[in-house]
Amino acid sequence: MDIDTFRQMVAKKPDGFLGRYGLGDKLLKEGEHLAEAVEHLSVAVKLDPIHVASHLALGRALAGLKRNDEAKTVLTAGIDAALSGRSSGGGDLVPEMRALIQTLG
Repeated sequence: MDIDTFRQMVAKKPDGFLGRYGLGDKLLKEGEHLAEAVEHLSVAVKLDPIHVASHLALGRALAGLKRNDEAKTVLTAGIDAALSGRSSGGGDLVPEMRALIQTLG
């Protein structure tokens, strides 16, 4: 799906996880609207706090904005969710999240 489709999803259902995560992730991948990506991914993490990929995407967006302390907190929460057994996956993302935390100092 493209950004416009995700924007429509968010407009119709502002508290919908899929729209928020999808839009935030697309914006992150484009790399031009990181602050907006953070906004949508933050909502996604609040809606589903054990969705590990949301934590990783939010951590990347925050790191891109040089908000390193916030990024580390979000990434650590994602690692905890993945390792706790509460999430339905995401364990494969743990090494990437740990590596990102290391780069943030």
